[in-house]
Amino acid sequence: MSKLPDVKGRITYISSHTKQENLYAVYETTDRRYWAELAKCSQQKFEKSGTEGKCIEAREFIIALPESFPDLYEPDKLLQLFTDRFKEKYGVECISALHHNKRKTNYHIHLIFSERELLPEPIEKTATRNMFYDEQGKHVRTKKDILDENGNIRKGCKIVRKGEVYERNLFSAKNKLFKQEDFVDEVKHFYTDLINLLVKDDKEKLHVFDNSGLYLATKKIGKNNPKAEQIQSDNEMRMRWNCEVDRAIVSGVSEMGIQQIKKKYITDRIRESVDILGSQPERLGSIIMTAVTALALLISKVLDKARELSAKFFEKESLQPVAELSEERTTQQRALQPKIQTAEPKTPQIPPKPVMSAEAAAYPKLLKIYKELNRQNGIIIDAERERNELELERDSLKGFAKLTKKGEMQSRINRKSEEIDLLKIGLSGIAKRYGYKNVQEFYHIYHKSYNAYIDYTMQESKWYNNYGKNKQTQDKESVHERLIQPPMETANYQQRRTAENKDRGAR
Repeated sequence: MSKLPDVKGRITYISSHTKQENLYAVYETTDRRYWAELAKCSQQKFEKSGTEGKCIEAREFIIALPESFPDLYEPDKLLQLFTDRFKEKYGVECISALHHNKRKTNYHIHLIFSERELLPEPIEKTATRNMFYDEQGKHVRTKKDILDENGNIRKGCKIVRKGEVYERNLFSAKNKLFKQEDFVDEVKHFYTDLINLLVKDDKEKLHVFDNSGLYLATKKIGKNNPKAEQIQSDNEMRMRWNCEVDRAIVSGVSEMGIQQIKKKYITDRIRESVDILGSQPERLGSIIMTAVTALALLISKVLDKARELSAKFFEKESLQPVAELSEERTTQQRALQPKIQTAEPKTPQIPPKPVMSAEAAAYPKLLKIYKELNRQNGIIIDAERERNELELERDSLKGFAKLTKKGEMQSRINRKSEEIDLLKIGLSGIAKRYGYKNVQEFYHIYHKSYNAYIDYTMQESKWYNNYGKNKQTQDKESVHERLIQPPMETANYQQRRTAENKDRGAR
């Protein structure tokens, strides 16, 4: 959001075809005289207040639009929609223009709005006695204060006679909402939701950056910005932190742990620096670098802990005997079990087979990305181990070797550090290459898909165990065995009775 000290000049600039090469539409919620009166009122209020600096006559938003919109919507209607929505929400007059930049890569709206509302009726103040004003328009007590040596009224001075209007207010006071810190974020969310309703391709949907999240936002560098070099340097440090956050998530560091480091080493220290030393943007780089080092140390601890747990797990697994029942023993156990005569069960009604959801279906593809991220992290771990070995070798140098080889060893360490930085950038690039904002967004989607996939496989397995073809075949075989079992037992009984009778006859 920009503050406008010359609203009439800015309106001319954004709405003129001579000033703008690619101007598609201009839309106004009121006539141009409104802005002239607004500027006059603002300047009068500013002069009366005695405030230093520049008078703010109005404010402006620049709203970036997806590049598909020129093909989807008519410029006039699109601009009117965005402008009217703002007026409906905040109740102030607006003027807007729809542009493309020279290369036609940035389709955007300039939205200028008033901080004041036009009163239903002007508020007029009438002089109860003659009032005198000097050349600067300041009220003075007596007529003598505006007279020259000859007793004439000096040029530029004036007298307001009793009964005349000396002050006329057409506008209300400025709305304090527009000065609040969360107003800009509110407008961002408001227009982001509107744009996302209009886009046809989900890939073009926008997201508002969450300043309370794990990552740091980078700043846009405008044309002829005198602080461009400083902003560029700050952006590089912010990106370094963001890459370290991506790597921390892949390494298994909790989001709460990352958030705590960000608060302790970045948010709190910036606040302390401003309170003690004032605004010093050049200190931001060193503050972020300290936070990056702290996060890297936490990553190292988490990885060491994971290796320890992994070693204990495999050791425990190797000590456990593997107990397998042989087929013969299983057969014997089954033979010893009593046979229970049961009636043939009714055929159960088979429910529909579980259907895989879209989230579960996406899991195999997401798993490939997950493995790719972990492979990249493994390469980073190997590179860091090599750097640690080089540092130990450098620190162990003694005597003449310390003088001759230390510089060479340090150069190798520096090259390895540069390699690690590039590998971390590559890790962050993997998620972005597949269309995700960052690794955090990918991991949230991945874990959700993983849980959906596990639920589906469990439901499917349960369905097959109860209603699958194998189960139906087993049920048919068991029923057949029960049907033929009684005659076989009857025949055996008759054979035993015949043998007993023969024995009795022999005695």
